[in-house]
Amino acid sequence: MTDLTNSIGVSASGLRAQSLRMRVIAENIANSDSVATKADGDPYRRRVATFSAEVDRATGATGVSVSSIEADKSSFPRVYQPGSPVADADGYVEQPNVNPLIEAADMKAAQRSYEANLNAIESARGMTMRTIDLLK
Repeated sequence: MTDLTNSIGVSASGLRAQSLRMRVIAENIANSDSVATKADGDPYRRRVATFSAEVDRATGATGVSVSSIEADKSSFPRVYQPGSPVADADGYVEQPNVNPLIEAADMKAAQRSYEANLNAIESARGMTMRTIDLLK
């Protein structure tokens, strides 16, 4: 029974991690058009969640956690907009380093991982219920 409990705990840690990852991706998508508010400022910088393995000392099971949410260090694309109040001396405006296609693909992968963890929890719960039924 402890193995089933451990597997549910591992899957639950995956649910929490993927949920946070989806929130970070949603934030990136929401800010994909957020340019700097002043001429010498930076636009929104894409953020990426980084995962790490985490051992539960009580059970010995290895789960996953978000170790950090870091800014993407890639450069900002520049667009020629000489009339913009935040344009540089050459008339270029730095855009956020968010690619909506990459974010959509990342969101789909996070959703699939979330669904897989839900299915694993449901399977473990089903096995637990069948075991209880056998013991009756």
